[in-house]
Amino acid sequence: MKLYELTAAALSRLLQNMEVSAMEVVKSFLDRIAAVEPYIKAFVTLTPAEALQEARAVDLKRARGEALHPLAGVPVALKDCICTAGLRTTCSSRVLENFIPPYDATVVAKLKKAGLPILGKTNMDEFSMGSSTEYSAFFPTRNPWNLERVPGGSSGGSAAAVAARMAPLALGSDTGGSVRQPAAFCGLTGIRPTYGRVSRFGLIAYASSLDQIGTLTLTAAEGALLLGLIAGHDPLDSTSLPQEAPHYAASLEDSLKGLRVGVIAENYGAGFDPEINAAVENAVNLLKERGASVGEVSLPHSGYALAAYCLISSAEASSNLARFDGVRYGLRVGGENIADMFSRTRGEGFGPEVKRRMMIGTYALGAGSCDALYQQALKVRTLLRRDFASAFKDFDLLMGATTSAPAYKIGEKKDPLQMYLGDTCTLSDALAGLPSISVPGGLHSCGLPVGVQLTAPPLQEGLLFRAAHALEEARGDAPACPPLDLPLEGGCLEWNLRL
Repeated sequence: MKLYELTAAALSRLLQNMEVSAMEVVKSFLDRIAAVEPYIKAFVTLTPAEALQEARAVDLKRARGEALHPLAGVPVALKDCICTAGLRTTCSSRVLENFIPPYDATVVAKLKKAGLPILGKTNMDEFSMGSSTEYSAFFPTRNPWNLERVPGGSSGGSAAAVAARMAPLALGSDTGGSVRQPAAFCGLTGIRPTYGRVSRFGLIAYASSLDQIGTLTLTAAEGALLLGLIAGHDPLDSTSLPQEAPHYAASLEDSLKGLRVGVIAENYGAGFDPEINAAVENAVNLLKERGASVGEVSLPHSGYALAAYCLISSAEASSNLARFDGVRYGLRVGGENIADMFSRTRGEGFGPEVKRRMMIGTYALGAGSCDALYQQALKVRTLLRRDFASAFKDFDLLMGATTSAPAYKIGEKKDPLQMYLGDTCTLSDALAGLPSISVPGGLHSCGLPVGVQLTAPPLQEGLLFRAAHALEEARGDAPACPPLDLPLEGGCLEWNLRL
């Protein structure tokens, strides 16, 4: 078995026992990237020299007997909206195509300190505005399970990289589902932590009251290790919670006996693909076998989540993206005067989806519409939080589908509204600031993965990982891997020749 086929947990054990070197691990993934990346297009920027340099440093430290983090030497990929000092950070936008930050995001600083080599920056929907990674200004990313399908978005590059075994770990960001939906589409475990649990310092903002950095991994145990590494209070982020993160991996094996699970009526049943409903039912039965009790719960205001999310996120995007005007950094297109320069820069630098959301947000914040639109959306957000608070009086965890259908074909969702509707299961949690995880729910008859979502009260990420780990153990299967033959235009890529 090749090193790139192993999970991060397996690689960690080999590295700690000095059965392989970090250099060997990184080289294996770089070889895998060279073979597969031309077809998947998960990366915007690759950093092989830097990754090998960090791997060499880890090997030297381990040889000297220094104490290292369990993930030291295990490489990671980063969504390209997370700032990296000296390495371009584009948000997959022409506006920031050549932007090189002078500092590291807090999560990047933590990864570097722990000795995780960074393989590169992954493709995304421009400024995280999209659900398919088709809205990248550079190129769409393809789903490793079927190259005609989307990997989800906006963290589609990170999800595709892990699913295609080009990286064992990845970070993404989740505003309304941008970690969990790609995790479902690509057969991964993806968590959005409690708002404020992970520092947003160095995360280029889309919607500041919603954005959260999350993890994409093959298993819950790896997600627990990675989130435990990057979580915790950060004085550089005013929204960072004061609580330090617990050791999530320590409680993975704890019993689920007595756990109360509520199946969300609105995220399951009519209107959902029957095989996704079956995946939710199967997860329910597996949790029952582990001692959990299961009932049904309703979130009565979840039907208003999409409208509220669109207004709140677009309004915050309009404010956040006003800084990209061609004056201080990023793209600058000349004009006859400063107003003309602003207009040309933003007109040529932003893609159609970003422009659409910025215009919606600008209108929603206008003097004549703010009370009727934006303020009403904030009231809906409060009602959603109350719905969850009520549900958690009777249940410890809430469950439902992550998406209503498997990954769709590239170019299929030409109407933006149809794409927005695909996020209905993930929006309410985000608006309420709650931790939520998507776990693999098996394979659809079409050969694509589907996901099941679990949501917990604030700061209960450990409970999510414990339930996700229990589901993995109950299924008893190794992490699902895309088929060896991927359908390509004009033929197939024979992956078996590379394995």
